[in-house]
Amino acid sequence: MIVTDAAQAPTPEQVRERLRDVIDPELGIGIVDLGLVYDVAVDDHAIVVTMTMTTPACPLGDYLEQAVEAALADLAGHRLVTVPLVFDPPWSPDMITAEGRELLGWLP
Repeated sequence: MIVTDAAQAPTPEQVRERLRDVIDPELGIGIVDLGLVYDVAVDDHAIVVTMTMTTPACPLGDYLEQAVEAALADLAGHRLVTVPLVFDPPWSPDMITAEGRELLGWLP
């Protein structure tokens, strides 16, 4: 578990590590390894996780936004957590990490 002082901003790396625990329920793999997390920005007031879905019609957008907010709640301290969904660039399977490909059983 990552512990930070509420006054100390977590690093983007700490945020990404925490997001590894947010699992896409359809595929059973974390959103980081699926390549859904495009950017993480942290400042004194907010943590902004810019992410996408595998398709704009994905019904899990609200669920994953809430899961991200919950996963970062204690790490955020007093900071607002926001999760803007974007679709540019469009997600593709090429964005899946090597670890994600292994978890999916895809050969390298």
